[in-house]
Amino acid sequence: MNIFDVNWLAVVLAALAGFVVGGIWYGPIMGKKWMGAVGLTEEQIKEGSMGAIYGGAFAFSLLASWTLAHTFATYAQDLSLVVKVLTAFGVALGFIVPAIGTNYLFSQKTKTLFFIDAGYWLLFYTAMGLVHGLMG
Repeated sequence: MNIFDVNWLAVVLAALAGFVVGGIWYGPIMGKKWMGAVGLTEEQIKEGSMGAIYGGAFAFSLLASWTLAHTFATYAQDLSLVVKVLTAFGVALGFIVPAIGTNYLFSQKTKTLFFIDAGYWLLFYTAMGLVHGLMG
């Protein structure tokens, strides 16, 4: 299989879905707690290069979405919607959460920050799995 032979519309829409999840999660749901956990104020956040931050984050979302699409197209073509969503959730739970957990342990980040970020990645991959599952 050609590694670029995926549903590109699904890749973009799934990346957008994950991005929307992030906006909601780090905005009204966990925004204040997250800022406290990372030790940033709203003023400090506004000083960041928002174009570079959001552009880079969306590029990473596209890469994650493409990887999920490629995995489904290559190894899991006949999975149901539910199994694709659970597989995406499992990718986050089995790969992403342990990776950030290990980093947070060594960098001595708080448990609060870990649970905020781990929760986001579980939701992010679940949303992407839903889009990929619906769009094939």
